[in-house]
Amino acid sequence: MPNNKFFVKSSKASLRWLGATVLLTLYALPSWAFSIDDVAKQAQALAAKGYEAPKSNVPSQFREMKFADYQQIQFNHDKALWHDLPTPFKIEFYHQGMYFDQAVKINEVTATTVNEVKYSSDMFNFGSVNHDPDAVKDLGFAGFKILYPINQLDKNDEIVSMLGASYFRVIGKGQVYGLSARGLAIDTALASGEEFPRFREFWIERPKANDKHLVLYALLDSPRATGAYRFVIYPGRDTSVDVQSRVYLRDKVGKLGLAPLTSMFLFGPNQPATTMNFRPALHDSNGLSIHAGNGEWIWRPLNNPRHLSVSTFQIENPRGFGLLQRGRDFFQYQDLDDRYDLRPSGWVEPRGDWGKGHVELVEIPTNDETNDNIVAFWTPEKLPDVGQPLELAYRLHFSRDEDKIHSADFAYVKQTLRSAGDVKQTNLTRQPDGTTAFQVDFVGQPLKEVDPAAPVTSQISVGDNAEVVENSVRFNPVTHGWRLTLRLKVKDTKQPTEMRAALVNGDKTLTETWSYLLPANE
Repeated sequence: MPNNKFFVKSSKASLRWLGATVLLTLYALPSWAFSIDDVAKQAQALAAKGYEAPKSNVPSQFREMKFADYQQIQFNHDKALWHDLPTPFKIEFYHQGMYFDQAVKINEVTATTVNEVKYSSDMFNFGSVNHDPDAVKDLGFAGFKILYPINQLDKNDEIVSMLGASYFRVIGKGQVYGLSARGLAIDTALASGEEFPRFREFWIERPKANDKHLVLYALLDSPRATGAYRFVIYPGRDTSVDVQSRVYLRDKVGKLGLAPLTSMFLFGPNQPATTMNFRPALHDSNGLSIHAGNGEWIWRPLNNPRHLSVSTFQIENPRGFGLLQRGRDFFQYQDLDDRYDLRPSGWVEPRGDWGKGHVELVEIPTNDETNDNIVAFWTPEKLPDVGQPLELAYRLHFSRDEDKIHSADFAYVKQTLRSAGDVKQTNLTRQPDGTTAFQVDFVGQPLKEVDPAAPVTSQISVGDNAEVVENSVRFNPVTHGWRLTLRLKVKDTKQPTEMRAALVNGDKTLTETWSYLLPANE
């Protein structure tokens, strides 16, 4: 039989210990934390109401200014957010002007509070832009940039730019800005016209002194959709961004583009410039790469078509897709000013199963490099009902190491060369024969392991609009890969021609699938 006095005393002591433990635990736990749920509540509430278009408060002088004038408005570095704090991250802001005429609200999130970062014209140097100080005193920010010492420890480099609609650009070490990512694309390339959702408010977490990443949130709004986004940015040799999104539809859409990437392609070896140009190529990206759920790798070289072109790739549970810049030799571009050889590839790595849907590539005609004319995104087979959340998570990679993006199990396309086809005459001169010729160089470790004398062949398919005149494969001693030569007789040049090819050795597939669309000439 237990000693009742000891039992009572022990119970009281246990209760005191338990109470103290609970009290300590309560003090140890954070009393408040900001999360994507806080943003999602706002997004869901917005979706349940009618859309209110933002109103511009920008004076006409700033709205109508040219890009050169807008560039003169520079942020004063000593006004940067966290300028005096022991953190390698700094935030600077963009002034409103040109088509960036709608203010976005920007908040700083600390361990206990959320505080709006207030605009002041004192934050900016307006250069030679003559302006009325009273006209700009109540403006706001157009966006912001993130600085981090990515190249040198004693120098802050711009690594992220959040400016315009839901666009943002990211770079890693030794890179320069090229393609853009976006939060959401709606009705891209539809006759009804594209809708451009915009990030209307941001929340940026104040980083700790030793943090190597930065967390921020965004609220997206548009006539037919709202969304909550969480971004975690990891600067490095290849900067990566973890994206968590929750999208709500206000109304039905014709096409919902998720994880969109936007780039520029003007000309390159597969589509040479129509006028003389010292640059052999001018593009931010030269191909769409897809890693399908079944393990297949697809490479679609980009075009600058004469007419709008839309290509779809039906895929279930994609493992990745992106707009890549294959080719890192300066001599492929020859541009000392714009350094297209340093522009990053953008790769989307899905987290979890995305289900059935398709990767879509949109190619838009353009006459100059100032227009982003390439868009790639994922579209789910089934769209959410109005008001119901669509959740998606993925990691964005911005890299110049395309070999790391591609699987080592398959060789890949190094370059696609296109020209008028010809044949050698008996006098050794070349005579055009009315065909279109392609030289496709495949490289990679799987090909290096193949004996140059091996019977490597190609598996090709060509649409009904062309006849194959030549299909040959030979070892390329320069690249230690293999070159595929195709000559096609196009039946109707007013129609596009689809073709696919891969290299095999017996029953073993050695390469990714080269998937090319020859644009219509008229």
